[in-house]
Amino acid sequence: MMRWHHHTLKLALLTILLLVGTALASVSAQSTPLEQIVFDTRTDLELLADSVFGVNTRSDGWIGNADASSPTAITDLWFDNELVANALYGDSARPPTWIGATVPVPAILARNIRHDLEISADLQFGGGQRPETWRGAAPLLRCDRSLQNAVALLNTYYNLQSDIPASTFNYCQAVAADIEDELTNIYFGTQLADQALLDPLDLILAVRGDLERLADEEMGLNTRPDGWIGNRDRESSTLISDVFLDLQRLADEQLGLNVRPDGWIGAVGVSPTSSYFTLRHDLELLADETFAVNERPNGWQGLLPLARCEPLSQQIVFMASVQYNFNVNTLDTQAENFCTLAADEANSLVENPPQIESEEQLVSEEDLFISEGAFAYLDVGATRYMGILPEGTRFRPLYRNFSDSSMMFVAGEDFALYIDRRWTDLPEPLYRALPTLEGVAPISFCNAYWCAGPGPTPTPTGGGPLIALLVQTTPAATPDTGELSIEKLQISWTNVRVTYLADNATTRTAQVTLEVCAQRADVATACEPVTRVFDNSTGTERPPLGQSNGLNIYEMRYGYNTNLIIEGTTRFSTDVWISDPTIR
Repeated sequence: MMRWHHHTLKLALLTILLLVGTALASVSAQSTPLEQIVFDTRTDLELLADSVFGVNTRSDGWIGNADASSPTAITDLWFDNELVANALYGDSARPPTWIGATVPVPAILARNIRHDLEISADLQFGGGQRPETWRGAAPLLRCDRSLQNAVALLNTYYNLQSDIPASTFNYCQAVAADIEDELTNIYFGTQLADQALLDPLDLILAVRGDLERLADEEMGLNTRPDGWIGNRDRESSTLISDVFLDLQRLADEQLGLNVRPDGWIGAVGVSPTSSYFTLRHDLELLADETFAVNERPNGWQGLLPLARCEPLSQQIVFMASVQYNFNVNTLDTQAENFCTLAADEANSLVENPPQIESEEQLVSEEDLFISEGAFAYLDVGATRYMGILPEGTRFRPLYRNFSDSSMMFVAGEDFALYIDRRWTDLPEPLYRALPTLEGVAPISFCNAYWCAGPGPTPTPTGGGPLIALLVQTTPAATPDTGELSIEKLQISWTNVRVTYLADNATTRTAQVTLEVCAQRADVATACEPVTRVFDNSTGTERPPLGQSNGLNIYEMRYGYNTNLIIEGTTRFSTDVWISDPTIR
């Protein structure tokens, strides 16, 4: 058990409780959900106290405040919960999983009390056993602090929720497994300013290299336990399982059959990303046990202090870094309790993030991104077109749409509008990290010189004479899709076969040949060459650049192009998707 006997810790707890009391007193009434949690927790705490102290018998100093709307309801609840804990565990002693008072936020303190109450109830009544009148709470409130905060972050910033039923056995473990892939994908798919995107297979190969180094140190060069596999093939389908088996063999050799350090995971994940975390974690534990704590063999690649922390702690630290600029390097990385300290600091920041004090703080150079000719709208449904956000116009992204949509709400010097992320330089991982539009209704407006709406989005039946005049061309007659559909069959962009010949990263364009097919392009056999491409944005026909294998070559911009009419002999399409090299 952990001992809480430092005067500084007691002073910190007192400060938190005073701040919570101030926050509660500053509002006239708490929200109904918070009041309900407080009421239910108070009711269950009294049931537990009856069992611990005796019916209608209480410890000296017991407050017993049953008014959930009282300004001191939560702090009184915390105080009484601690009195019960003192009786169960001893004064100032608590289990390792105890959360306690962490930050001066009423909802967080109420959540922590509920969590800790359930730990005490498990001890008093038996694991999972409760009196008939026990009110209980959402099962997530019984889970680890980092898991609760990870679930909250996924919901707030990524619009992701776990759908594990509340009745699931080992609910917290099931939720942790359910969100594991999402957390690891965010970890490996988000690029911070000081690091490149990580490849999990490269990192697993680094684990293999360090495992071999440790084996050399402990057993001698080229001496290995019986059955050693030694697979180093990046393309091997058994790479991960082979590294795992060799790690277990070395642990058996050095520690004894099935003897493992505390905290050993002893499993691989459901994906390369999650497997990296477990393999690296266990290898670092083995190195601590057999080589030296905070020392490693020469050439060791796993030099990040966080690598020895359990995966969820690493991920909560990472998300706190992405969302709230948490810097784990300010902590003592050589401290024996570094992992606990890092997780506690990150969790505290997540639970009580810094507040923006003035409008000037909203925009910094790092927050600004650039338009690449994005269409701008007053609404997220893209029905009230305002014009094209000119190339190079700077904006700050504020919210994103749900699910797979790429629409986002942005603000600039004289506009606040919805645009498509794909027509900007905002990376997708940062887009996914934006808060969603759930529960907010931002006010959109456009006072910029380029605003020309609201109106309908330009379509292939519209015209582009002004643009054509600016580029000194004569507009061709815009094809009428209604008449065209009499002669030819209109198909979707999914039926347009695109063959990529060359890319221009500077202009974000590709040289391609096009075919229009009777079925989806990836399975179709009946396709015909595209003979004409009309560009509605300029009101002109796009001339082919040449030919390849008897097909016309066209230069097309990356992304979903909707202002085109792409014609073959018997079919046509009004849209086409041109992917950039990173997602082909």
